[in-house]
Amino acid sequence: MSKKHNFSAGPCILPQEVFQKSAEAILDFNGIGLSLLEISHRSKDFVAVMDEARAIVKRLMNLGDDYEVLYLGGGASLQFVMVPFNLMKAETGKAAYLDTGVWAAGAIKEAKKFGTVDVVGSSKEENYSFVPKDYTVGNQYDYFHCTSNNTIYGTQMKSFPKVDTLMVCDMSSDIFSRQLDFSQFDLIYAGAQKNMGPAGVTLVVVKKDILGKTGRDIPSILNYQSHIDKESMYNTPPVFPVYASLLTLQHLENNGGIAGAELRNEAKARLLYGEIDRNPLFETYCVDEDRSLMNVSFRLLDESKKEEFDNAWKAAGISGLNGHRSLGGYRASLYNALPIESVQVLVEVMKNLN
Repeated sequence: MSKKHNFSAGPCILPQEVFQKSAEAILDFNGIGLSLLEISHRSKDFVAVMDEARAIVKRLMNLGDDYEVLYLGGGASLQFVMVPFNLMKAETGKAAYLDTGVWAAGAIKEAKKFGTVDVVGSSKEENYSFVPKDYTVGNQYDYFHCTSNNTIYGTQMKSFPKVDTLMVCDMSSDIFSRQLDFSQFDLIYAGAQKNMGPAGVTLVVVKKDILGKTGRDIPSILNYQSHIDKESMYNTPPVFPVYASLLTLQHLENNGGIAGAELRNEAKARLLYGEIDRNPLFETYCVDEDRSLMNVSFRLLDESKKEEFDNAWKAAGISGLNGHRSLGGYRASLYNALPIESVQVLVEVMKNLN
């Protein structure tokens, strides 16, 4: 079977090298005669994996020992709960949230169960077609929460505000895709399946000195400090997803790091947006200045062409192009591992639509 051009929003495309090495590890990990799927997470072979998986994140993000890296279960959605549990004060808890899409709204919903939540900016009434920018966040808040990239609507924060409190960011769908000053964030979290590994593990990067100040009695499994103390092994970690994530990050590091990925991602986005802007049959859902480099959401303006277009992109070996069920249209996810050749195939299909 020929390889598909995978534009899926997640679980996402990964480098072929990662698939190959992961497959080999499932059969025989490190030549020990055991599968990666059956070894103890306490074995020296996997402890070495976890240690390097944590270390490589700090190297790529250029962060020091004041930050801790965790690999946890529960997906990014569990972080909607863990963030307020660990950062919002027990008696006078108050946080600021930026509402830029479905996942941001989900985080807001959960945080309201822990204290007062002020939505300092929202584009919900405009169908999340832009990222709000005219807002301020003062020191009356325990933290500010934002979502860097919105997979459904195809918007992305191009810069981050200066705030007088802690800054928390959900980077699930654009982590490691562009250069940022990661030290401006006090806590970053990301479900791996959007850009850095398979589903089943969530990355958390947290500045250690912000913890333990809420006055809450936090259940141990939901307490970041519990996981820090046990070096991401408070409970049995998701061994295979952690290993595959390490392979993905090693591939990134060996191919120009985040800077190299950003150049490739910009080229892919420029190619696809260029065709959308040129072609009168297509348009994006969002304003130009907030267009995402990771998720290009667009629609066909002439619905009579839908069957022809759908048949054409499927015949070209393209997969995962349908838009999210809540928005419709189409969505091309341009994650790190997607080659520009796949984008060229899609662009040619769009050009040939009459």
